[in-house]
Amino acid sequence: MQTYKLVVKTSAAVRPPVRRVTAGHTLGMSAFASADLAVAIATVDRPELLARCLDAVLDGELQPAEILVVDQGADPRNAALVAERSGCGRLVHLREPRRGLSASRNAALAATTARVLVTTDDDCVPAPGWLAAVARAFSEAPAPEAVTGRVLPLGPPEPGLYAVSSRTSAVRADLRTGAPPWAAGTGANVAVERSWARRIDGWDERLGAGSAGGAGEDVDFLYRLMRAGGRIRYEPEALIRHERQSADRRKATRMSYGLGVGACCGLHLRGGDAGGARMLAQWTRLRTGMAGRALLRGEWRSALEELTVARGTAAGLAYGLRGGR
Repeated sequence: MQTYKLVVKTSAAVRPPVRRVTAGHTLGMSAFASADLAVAIATVDRPELLARCLDAVLDGELQPAEILVVDQGADPRNAALVAERSGCGRLVHLREPRRGLSASRNAALAATTARVLVTTDDDCVPAPGWLAAVARAFSEAPAPEAVTGRVLPLGPPEPGLYAVSSRTSAVRADLRTGAPPWAAGTGANVAVERSWARRIDGWDERLGAGSAGGAGEDVDFLYRLMRAGGRIRYEPEALIRHERQSADRRKATRMSYGLGVGACCGLHLRGGDAGGARMLAQWTRLRTGMAGRALLRGEWRSALEELTVARGTAAGLAYGLRGGR
């Protein structure tokens, strides 16, 4: 086992130079796996969840060159638990004073020099083969510019707890511009060429949990990546499991999710991007269809959830059309 050192930084001090990587460039599996993969874990005052996520990464079949714990909270236990694991990998405890998931992703992007940045959240548990599947996808020729994967609920079903942010398809797919970005994946399971993430200016900090946009930073990021010519590989073997949530929490996320997608569409419409209108139409068809099917099956809770999503979408659209104000 390699021995690494613990690094503690604040995001404002980290501004590494950009290393240019040609789109489609590939490396051998061993070279890629040993040097060009960094994992970023976003966390806010949830040390128990962070410990579980971090241990899952450290127990994986493939170890990344670097693990960045982007800490936007004040709980001192986060730094302590990272320090306890400092002999298992090159761990960076990165304090980010700004709140918001996009700010967390951007802090990790600024802090790493790895070829590929892989993002997840503290309420997720990566499967043992997660990073190995990501590495295989980037080692193929021609390589994609980003890789996403499945997100399934963590643990067996429990009364009163519900799955969120799931991506269940077991079919490998390549997605390009015009595809609905939510079909490409979700932000807790995204790996992207660092040069491409910088090319599109990272994550929009008007969006995402912790911002007034509520969510949608992943939809916006994947949309802009495809619009710029990037190809996204949805790889089912790159598996993450996501913490289940209570009914109240799930209802709140439905509002936030609709808000984020609406905000994303509104921001692009405000900027004169016709793709924003196409995305809004795709989203409206998707959610209307889901609501209709729920009503036909007599699933009233699901139908009411779709009404919540619709209200959030309308509010987000207005926010986006105001320029995120």
